[in-house]
Amino acid sequence: MNKPWDIIVELESDNSRLAKDAIIKREVTANNAEFFRGFRAACDCMITFGIKKIETKKGDGKGLNSEIFWNTAKKLADRELTGNAAQVAVNHMRMNATEAEWNNWYRRILVKDMKCGVSETSINKFAPAQYQIPIFTCQLAYDGAKHESKVAGKKLIEVKLDGVRVITIVYPDGKVDQYSRNGKELLNFEHIKQQFAKHAVFLTEPMVFDGEVMSSSFQDLMKQVHRKSNVEANDAVLHLFDMLPLSEFRDGRSELDQVTRSQLLAGWHNLYASHMPNIAVVEQELVDLDTAEGSTRFAEINKAAIDGGYEGIMIKDPFAVYECDRTVAWLKIKPFIEVTLGVVDVEEGTGKNENNTGALVCEGTDDGVFIRVNVGGGLTDKMRSVIWADVDAVKGQLVEVRADAVTQNQDGSYSLRFPRFLRFRGFEPGEKL
Repeated sequence: MNKPWDIIVELESDNSRLAKDAIIKREVTANNAEFFRGFRAACDCMITFGIKKIETKKGDGKGLNSEIFWNTAKKLADRELTGNAAQVAVNHMRMNATEAEWNNWYRRILVKDMKCGVSETSINKFAPAQYQIPIFTCQLAYDGAKHESKVAGKKLIEVKLDGVRVITIVYPDGKVDQYSRNGKELLNFEHIKQQFAKHAVFLTEPMVFDGEVMSSSFQDLMKQVHRKSNVEANDAVLHLFDMLPLSEFRDGRSELDQVTRSQLLAGWHNLYASHMPNIAVVEQELVDLDTAEGSTRFAEINKAAIDGGYEGIMIKDPFAVYECDRTVAWLKIKPFIEVTLGVVDVEEGTGKNENNTGALVCEGTDDGVFIRVNVGGGLTDKMRSVIWADVDAVKGQLVEVRADAVTQNQDGSYSLRFPRFLRFRGFEPGEKL
């Protein structure tokens, strides 16, 4: 049986997708359970180890018994080992392991990054049921402007927040995990997690709380999301808009409708609100859009949201269940459009921006339309200098661009009217938070 750490080196050494697929299929045929067990632990977002920093190893130990590793990993995941005790246990394993097995296998499992160009999607493409890795997803909204027929009837209306999506899982034993919308563990909102933990004992089963973290500044907040030291996120407030049992979240679908879930969330929060200053619930209002009174009220809420500095409003079907997918049960309405595009190049500016960033050349597909546009508006002088100093670091990054509308050029291509840079959407190329 091939050793897992040797397979990782093999996967790293060839960038060909066909070669990587062939290696995975080979290990499936060999029934290499240890290899797929490690990938499951590293790629399943619901498995976390609570360790921020794990050192690499130089030099060989006597070798680490796999069962010792898995027993320790389980204690870390169950939070039986935390803080200094967890660090001591991890360091003990590191000292015993050989350099190859630690750096190329066990450490990568604990930091949840195999770094070999193979994801859960790659594994699931070929692996049988017992080796499949759950894919982390949450409910997402469609643009209401593209689904106008759905903006009708009785709807729950709430403001659309401009923050970072956070999925919080609270266990009755007090364990609290937080994730970004794409399943990355978030470790820097400890004050919020502690407020959840104080009341976890009153839960009868693990629960998922869906919401958005807001801070005094979106850019300041983004700096804190994955920071590993000097974290300053104590002013962050988690605004909740949904809740459901973890079992249903794992199944990808809730049993209760939206209005019932909203009532349960509000009822739960009211019990403990005085002890949770950094946890709030987004207010909702039921409006019948088919009536003149409802249409007037809808316009009033929309205007109030914009005047209050919010992105716009959310329209939710009161009778729909929570689905871990993009669905028309949730619609977002904005007074402008926002699209996420990838940076493919950086153009030099003119005039005062000569020898500096003039514009980001951005491309991407939005609602089936391929868009290419130069985005210079919205960039500060400091950002232009930072980008120009390391252009290659920006290429591949996702950016959110605000514009009046999608426009079609004379040659049939598509662009944006009055595009303005809003923000980078991730910390790595292709990542969106």
